[in-house]
Amino acid sequence: MRRRVRYMLKSEKCDTQYDKVRSSVYMIWMISIILLFSVGCAQKNNSVDLYVDAVMLRELNENEKAIEKLNAAIQLNNRFSLAYSLLGDIYQELRDYEKSATAYEKAAKLNPWSFKDFFNLGRVYQIMRRFERAARAYVRACELKPNHLEAHINTAKCFYEIKDYDRALVYGERARQINPNAIEIQEMLGDIYELRQDYGQAIRLYKRALEINSNNPKIMTSLALAYLKTNCSSLAEELLTSVVRIQPDNGTAYQYLGYCYLQFYDQAVKSYKRLLEIDSSDAADLASLKENANEAVDKAIENYSRAIEINDKDWQAYKGLGVAYMLRALESKDEELKAKALQQWRLSLEHKADQPSLRKLIRHYSR
Repeated sequence: MRRRVRYMLKSEKCDTQYDKVRSSVYMIWMISIILLFSVGCAQKNNSVDLYVDAVMLRELNENEKAIEKLNAAIQLNNRFSLAYSLLGDIYQELRDYEKSATAYEKAAKLNPWSFKDFFNLGRVYQIMRRFERAARAYVRACELKPNHLEAHINTAKCFYEIKDYDRALVYGERARQINPNAIEIQEMLGDIYELRQDYGQAIRLYKRALEINSNNPKIMTSLALAYLKTNCSSLAEELLTSVVRIQPDNGTAYQYLGYCYLQFYDQAVKSYKRLLEIDSSDAADLASLKENANEAVDKAIENYSRAIEINDKDWQAYKGLGVAYMLRALESKDEELKAKALQQWRLSLEHKADQPSLRKLIRHYSR
């Protein structure tokens, strides 16, 4: 067999490829010996020869011919797991993910101890966004290699996609134990804890991710949102201002900045009311608080408007901009500003119709 392999390579003038595949050929040779002893020799010898030919053809980038050889090998021996596995590899390279998944499924069924086949099956299903199937394959891969970082990260990602946050946390935390410095797992765990409204844990994980990769706009934005949800508006503003400095076209950051300034407005109004109750004669402080509130609304309008310039389908920015205009309209009794607010809310509904509370606001202020 070695002579035939060498002849194939020389006839194609591929001396350099011979060195590249020599080690893999030797491994296949050893596998073939095992297979010859496990089942009928004549039939298996033919299927193994076809498999070895396929390996050579694949190394020479003759994928279509390799597929023909592998299909012929499988016709001779439909329990040849290595042939199915290699078919899965080739189809994955060709981006024919349906056929790749079918091949890996067969390989994994025939050899339930093959980490490679379960891992690749998970990867192919993940690419096709069939996250439940991908998760099942990755779970088995994790069982076979309990310390494999990528398998655990991908398992957590798939459970996250199907909103099974409990199991996403389990595999995410295992990944974090395997490598505490894996930034993507810190970020994803932060997202999961935020969805579970455990903002303290989310903030801790986002901050850890920033320690690993400082000035990452995506993580900074996620951390800012967690701060906003815990009413730490000043910390959020600081982060978001840095984000738009790094990424001037980050519409999400501008939208969150708009919300941040609405929180500043709310804080200023509450302080103004408290001061009125305590000491209504303190005109200077009252004027200052009123000025702060007006400035916050102006900045909210500015940032929401910028978010819409960047993404004119951002329903949240339209909604926030409408709120800012309405606050200014109510304070100044300006009907034109009120009409602007109602217009922004209607635009928000155009892009996201399922907002019953916003519809109520429109009906209320349209009277």
